[in-house]
Amino acid sequence: MLEEVRDLMRRLHYSIHTERAYCDWIARFVRFHHWQAREALLLEAEKKVEDFLTHLAVQGNVAASTQKQAFNALVFLYKRVLAQPLEHVEATRSKKEQRVPEVLTREEVKRVLTFVDGTAGLIVKLLYGSGLRITEAVRLRVQDVDTGFKQVTVRNGKGDKDRVTPFPVNLEVLLKNHLERVQLIHEQDLAADLGAVYLPDALAEAYPNAAHEWGWQYVFPSRDISVDPRSGVQRRHHVDQSVVNKAIKAAVKRAGVVKKVSAHTFRHSFATHLLQRGTDIRTIQSLLGHKDVQTTMIYTHVLQQGAEGVVSPLDDL
Repeated sequence: MLEEVRDLMRRLHYSIHTERAYCDWIARFVRFHHWQAREALLLEAEKKVEDFLTHLAVQGNVAASTQKQAFNALVFLYKRVLAQPLEHVEATRSKKEQRVPEVLTREEVKRVLTFVDGTAGLIVKLLYGSGLRITEAVRLRVQDVDTGFKQVTVRNGKGDKDRVTPFPVNLEVLLKNHLERVQLIHEQDLAADLGAVYLPDALAEAYPNAAHEWGWQYVFPSRDISVDPRSGVQRRHHVDQSVVNKAIKAAVKRAGVVKKVSAHTFRHSFATHLLQRGTDIRTIQSLLGHKDVQTTMIYTHVLQQGAEGVVSPLDDL
């Protein structure tokens, strides 16, 4: 059954990350009910799904977003694979608590960036300088970065949307030197008949030669050649996110920053610092690619020094 799920998701052009997540949830769902036969999934389906989702919320204490992902996986399974759409599911919902994002001050950003260099350093500078998600940064193609117009185009971001965000001027020379090294690697790969980069199926069919062209190559390619888990083709993929995350962790420690910092912290800092400079909230919403401005409004809470912007009476003494 999982093979059917994978085949269908690939035909529908779901990302490999979504494919893995959905298959994992479906497997956990089956193990939770100790089923041995496919037919068991079809009996009292809604109740079985409710029991599983309630277990995740109550015993598993998972976040609301995690429970929602599990539910989406099961909706896909029943509707697309088993051809028995779920009618009505009422499970105990996980609590969705709004948390104020962790944000670095400008001085803290400067200190951390001092201790991260190389390819990881360039990526982290783009996370902060352009407000990118880490997945968006590692997937950038050469043609997505326009140093002339000082902009970065994010293709197929969250929600499968494109957007444009600023490119930091002081990264221009650094990026130019980096791309010169990447182009040499690409030329070596072409000589070894390994220079075809991954392209979505529709693009690969429409532009059969594009995979070898320089503009379609990843800005941050992996150090090693690997085998594509879907096609079995040997090619150079983009750098793994773990490389960046490890570099950030080490840099934060060396910088003496005690806040809990992740790759996403630099995106939060990008938005907050733009607000401090007086940038309009709608502009920031567009740069971040948020569907709803209410999502962007969370950064206004960060700017309210103290509780709800109230100054402590101790400061008046």
